[in-house]
Amino acid sequence: MTPDDRDRTVRDLVLVGHGMVGQRFLEAWTEQPAAAAWRVTVLAEEPRPAYDRVHLSALFSGSTADDLGLCPAGFPAEHGIDLRLGDPATAIDRERQLVRTRSGSEVRYDVLVLATGSVPFVPPVPGTDAAGCHVYRTIEDVDAIRADTVAARTGIVVGGGLLGLEAAGALRAGGLDTHVVEFAPRLMAVQVDDGGGAALRRKIEELGVTVHTGAGASGVLTGPDGTVRGLALSDGRELPADLVVFSAGVRARDQLARECGLPVGPRGGVVVDAHCRTEDPAILAIGECAQAVDGRVYGLVAPGYQMAETAARTLAERAGEGFTGADTSTKLKLLGVDVASFGDPHGTAEGALDVLYSDSRSGVYRKLVIGADGALLGGVLVGDTEGYGTLRPLAVGGKPLTVAPEQLVLPAGFASAGAVALPDDAVLCSCHNVTQGAVRAAVRDQGCDSVAAVKKCTRAGTGCGSCLKQLGTVVTEELEAAGVSTVKGLCEHFAHTRAELYEIVRVTGVAGFSELLARHGSGGEGCEICKPTVASILASLGNGHILDGEQGALQDSNDHFLANLQRNGSYSVVPRVPGGEITPEGLIAIGEIARDHGLYTKITGGQRIDMFGATVDQLPVIWNKLVDAGFESGHAYGKSLRTVKSCVGETWCRYGVQDSTALAIELELRYRGLRSPHKLKAAVSGCARECAEAQSKDFGIIATSAGWNLYVGGNGGMTPRHADLLAADLDRETLIRTIDRYLMFYIRTADRLERTSVWLERLDGGLDHLRAVVVDDSLGIAAELDDLMERHIGGYRDEWAETLADPERLRRFSSFVNAPGTPDPAVTFVPERGQIRPARPGEAGRTLDSPVLVAGTRLEVLTP
Repeated sequence: MTPDDRDRTVRDLVLVGHGMVGQRFLEAWTEQPAAAAWRVTVLAEEPRPAYDRVHLSALFSGSTADDLGLCPAGFPAEHGIDLRLGDPATAIDRERQLVRTRSGSEVRYDVLVLATGSVPFVPPVPGTDAAGCHVYRTIEDVDAIRADTVAARTGIVVGGGLLGLEAAGALRAGGLDTHVVEFAPRLMAVQVDDGGGAALRRKIEELGVTVHTGAGASGVLTGPDGTVRGLALSDGRELPADLVVFSAGVRARDQLARECGLPVGPRGGVVVDAHCRTEDPAILAIGECAQAVDGRVYGLVAPGYQMAETAARTLAERAGEGFTGADTSTKLKLLGVDVASFGDPHGTAEGALDVLYSDSRSGVYRKLVIGADGALLGGVLVGDTEGYGTLRPLAVGGKPLTVAPEQLVLPAGFASAGAVALPDDAVLCSCHNVTQGAVRAAVRDQGCDSVAAVKKCTRAGTGCGSCLKQLGTVVTEELEAAGVSTVKGLCEHFAHTRAELYEIVRVTGVAGFSELLARHGSGGEGCEICKPTVASILASLGNGHILDGEQGALQDSNDHFLANLQRNGSYSVVPRVPGGEITPEGLIAIGEIARDHGLYTKITGGQRIDMFGATVDQLPVIWNKLVDAGFESGHAYGKSLRTVKSCVGETWCRYGVQDSTALAIELELRYRGLRSPHKLKAAVSGCARECAEAQSKDFGIIATSAGWNLYVGGNGGMTPRHADLLAADLDRETLIRTIDRYLMFYIRTADRLERTSVWLERLDGGLDHLRAVVVDDSLGIAAELDDLMERHIGGYRDEWAETLADPERLRRFSSFVNAPGTPDPAVTFVPERGQIRPARPGEAGRTLDSPVLVAGTRLEVLTP
């Protein structure tokens, strides 16, 4: 059938490109009543439907291509869409209104929508076509990069913007010595200012990535075999490398438009009006291939989504408000560093003033740009983006602040950003241009009683997700204003909070999940939230072995096998080493076990020895040897006490004033196995020099000449927090009693997965209230807290020793129920640096079958 033979009673819509913006256009178009009279054909270049290109780096950390998919499996068929993968458009015949494809097909259109996106910019320098040179744009690009990282040691990313730093994170995750080369004088030059760029650079270099700014690529250096061996820079330097990734920006993919005579902008991009129409009334353009009416080509997904929705309304003859520009605010995490910019981050408006806070020690930089009239115009946040959800809408709307900007940038007052009132016309969700007023109306007028319902109704929160926290706050406020009691329960199965469930179990003596659900829940079978939470509560109160009966069925992937699940499906084995003190015999035993089972070994920051690469079948065998050698579970897999780190104290150190090692060992043995809402880390320093880093722990102790200072609520993790001094110069007995009560009060009142740092900041009355409870017994519960701790200490049993003694518990430790002892073929390894590591996707790894190490350097027995 030729294009002219088709049924002319149905109009033809052709979409060229099926990326993120193309898929959003299809979703917006199928919501229009007019869509029923149209036949839709999609011409896609890639071999798979639309996927989340923004999160490509997730493929380096275990995510799959399916995880990134944006097009539901049944979506094309449900809406009668002819999705043609791997058959891109090659030419447009505007006179005959048809599109030719690579396969030779001709597809007629009544309306054509161009969503061809962009292409990576590769500098026009010699050698960019050498083996080992890549761009970072598609899943296929990622597959190619991963394949080359297997043999590579050093990688260079050309480009220090958003995409470049994403690519650098991917190379670093692949184990490469990573360099970033950026022509501008700072990283992320478009989004952040000099101060923010400096803070970002410091944080990234602390992670081991080398940054070169103010220099570009002048050529790729190659070896005799034509492969990459380095990169020549514009300042004359040469950097050795095995891999080069070009991620120096993108260019609008407007070739189809150029070749058919459509006007394009001076810097690329198909020229469109406010309703995304090109010069040809039958052709629209959206996303990165289009130049908007403000003369810009937007390289972010949020403006692309807005253009897609505008085009859908235009096609449905419901033009309404057009697309005249977009909010380019950005909030993301690059190599683990939080970065955000919003509004006018560079203060280009006349009379604009900056309010700055910079702490290079902690890597936090905050800047707010204030207009001459006191309105918030923009800002830059590096290292701490907590206030972004509130500040961005104010800046985009040019709204005046209701508090002094100095209060918002200082550490003590930054949390008050949440108290700043947003007007209803403030855009809450920039991805879908949803105002706070629209969210409130959805709750007030359309019966939306949850964030999920509001997301479905307004699409707010369904884009990048940076507005979700603020969205939840607004929904809750509106429901409470209407007199609706908001459910603050654990999940759909329990209207109670975790703290309330803890009290119910403690007081009533409920011994199992089913009983608790039947008596205090709302029915059903439970979920991935309530099951492990209740299991933790039961374990905290000493209700039997964690693998027994119903308890065992409640566990998550780690507690289920009493080991930490690793990225390739193997497990780690971590015996307890109290205080980091270990005998030579203990070291020899661990070394022999690791050698005999071919395990990867690493000394951790918590003063323990981790052994990686064990399969489920091997775990009991390994632990049997460890238990015989005097070791017990280190609980690396549980939400419980991990370690009590220590320095050597006065025993060995000439500066030490107390025996920190002895105290650390005593505390670790006292609190071992203590199940809690989140993991617990502790440390004891023998003097004020703080070698054990006690002030970054959930509880930390520092020796003084008069006793011990106790610090609580610290966190050295994703959101570092300096611990607070709870009590000073305590004697040993008082110190231990105070820690006992502090831990039990935390376990009793904290929310699910809430670290002590977050709990302490949320606690009504904060540190003063905590001190009143655990030191002064202001609530009259000190005796209860003491008793709970004594019950834990008296009831402690090593989980692995008890598991090994019970044949029924051991039945679960098999990769295959019908073939115990058979290695899991999905768990594969490759040799590296004399040990093993997980095989990367696409890498030819091998399973371990009774592996041994010869001379401690080479894996000898491997199963193909």
